[in-house]
Amino acid sequence: MSTKDSKSDDITTPLPHMDEPGGASTNYLDILREYWGYDSFRGIQEQIITSIGEGRDTLGLMPTGGGKSICFQVPTLAMKGLCLVITPLISLMKDQVAQLRLRGIKAETIHTGMVRDDVVRILDNCILGDYRFLYVSPERIGSDLFRTKLERMGNICMICVDEAHCISQWGYDFRPAYQQIAELRNLIPYPVPVLALTATATPKVVDDIQEKLWFKEKNVISMSFERKNLIYVVRQTENKTEEMLHILKSVPQGSAIVYTRSRRLTTELAQLLQSHGIMAESYHAGLTTAERDLRQINWTKDRSRVMVATNAFGMGIDKPDVRLVIHYNLPDSIEAYFQEAGRAGRDGNASYAVLLYNPKDNYTLSRRVSETYPEKEYIRETYENISCYYEIGVGDGRNTTHLFSIDDFCRKFKQFPVQVNSALKLLNNAGYIDYREENDMKSRLRFILRKEELYRLHEGSKDMEMLMDAILRNYTGVFADFVLIEEMHLSHLTGLDADYIYDLLKEMAARRIIDYIPHNSSPTITYVLPRVDTERIMLSEDVYELRKEDYQHRINKMLEYASSTTRCRSRMLLNYFGEKAQDECGQCDVCLARKKKGINVSEMERTHERIIEILEDGEWHSITELNNINIRRELLDDVLRQMTEENEIETKRSKIRKREE
Repeated sequence: MSTKDSKSDDITTPLPHMDEPGGASTNYLDILREYWGYDSFRGIQEQIITSIGEGRDTLGLMPTGGGKSICFQVPTLAMKGLCLVITPLISLMKDQVAQLRLRGIKAETIHTGMVRDDVVRILDNCILGDYRFLYVSPERIGSDLFRTKLERMGNICMICVDEAHCISQWGYDFRPAYQQIAELRNLIPYPVPVLALTATATPKVVDDIQEKLWFKEKNVISMSFERKNLIYVVRQTENKTEEMLHILKSVPQGSAIVYTRSRRLTTELAQLLQSHGIMAESYHAGLTTAERDLRQINWTKDRSRVMVATNAFGMGIDKPDVRLVIHYNLPDSIEAYFQEAGRAGRDGNASYAVLLYNPKDNYTLSRRVSETYPEKEYIRETYENISCYYEIGVGDGRNTTHLFSIDDFCRKFKQFPVQVNSALKLLNNAGYIDYREENDMKSRLRFILRKEELYRLHEGSKDMEMLMDAILRNYTGVFADFVLIEEMHLSHLTGLDADYIYDLLKEMAARRIIDYIPHNSSPTITYVLPRVDTERIMLSEDVYELRKEDYQHRINKMLEYASSTTRCRSRMLLNYFGEKAQDECGQCDVCLARKKKGINVSEMERTHERIIEILEDGEWHSITELNNINIRRELLDDVLRQMTEENEIETKRSKIRKREE
């Protein structure tokens, strides 16, 4: 689907730093072959590349695994200048920058947790050097430093916005920092096209993305959300653990992911699987970066078969042979479910997406609305308590950043972590604080002793000497200022255990050989505004009521999907994303159950047509009229249930009529 409503005459004006449009479009395939070794583009990649290459703002909708990065990397290499890539996924940006560098392409990244000097150096390099890609986390683009440097960059050729649904307040993962992206267009003194990419967006979100990014004209290029090789299954069960074990043993080939809602459950289920002879790892945001990296590598290299994880796992993972994705708990939106389930079967082979469902899940999922949107008075109380926690008075605190231990806070103020976390997110969305649940502040060190003084040290162990030698050989500027280090990298260099490296560095710091600041991934709270009186905390309708209503709608749709026994799973998912699927998939649990009953799709379609013929006048009809059309009762009941779930008909007592469009 591509909409091209011309609203601007200059939309295809060649950019100052772009090769001539005709010349650029002819070498896209050459670039793909030269740098990636592929002979052809996939899906809608070429359409998106051509559109952005013509200087047109473009929104690309591509399911997980569709090859989004090619869509901005190839056209950038056909242009002159730098592509600014905005993405919230730090691990993904690091991986893509590493891959670009391996291909001889100059790329840099700026994200949270970096020291100011490194940020300045990278931005200056992008101003003066011939860098092609700069990856930036959305939180960084609002800083005065970044904006000042951006104005001096006369070489921007494109802005790419990854995970673009995050800009929409109607998206399932709204991030306020994304709202600042469009303002960057005013800082660049010549027209630059914007490429927005996302794997999940409803029609409402599609429109909102284009509006929020100041598209000059609507221009959406999308591929079907249908995954014909992915078999969707809902298993209603009283014992999810036994069902999970049964499914994993029934699909013995390939890797698997089991998604859960809690960190505790990832550990418990991974241990359970191991006790049954299934190699499994647990993964969640509470692990250190080194632990997460190691477990991900073990799973990627097939040292373990199953990754039991929270939704912290999966972004940027491109493992082709995932045969099975199991959702142990229900996600809170179709978008989240579709994206996570879509990590199965990227190689095109048959794979399964299984949702474990119990009617008790209805209560559990519905309760999340009140947990995610606590009462406004509770939010104000949390703001008051946070200010007391940091001893910040009214009118003070602006631009101060504080480490936040949610467990310690909840103990002191007798609040519950889930609701506190939600209250802080809402205060963040309202603009009072900047709340970051996860940071990636790397370890850093600098030497206190001068280089010549180090050689006179005789008290250290051989391991300490080996560690100091590795630092001096592999990191520059350690005597001048703090430098970022990675204990895991030093472990590889020295052969010493990473925990032992940490202990040695702490010992060196205690002996005043170095200053050492260990890695910290703790949440932080920054006061964007001076502390205000609690009664003056305002939560607008856009921040609270409308978002709460939308969240309730998404949960209702998730429950509808899980509890339905009459509608094709694939068809339900496609319809949710605005894609009208005419055919049943023929392989989900619902379609297979129909086949088992001897009901085929053509019979259902004929029955549907007969019912519509009777109800076409829009009047109320007696149910007994339908019983007289000589159709098996079981088939008639199935079709009526499906028509009710799809809001085609409405009933009242023993009457039925077609619902008005």
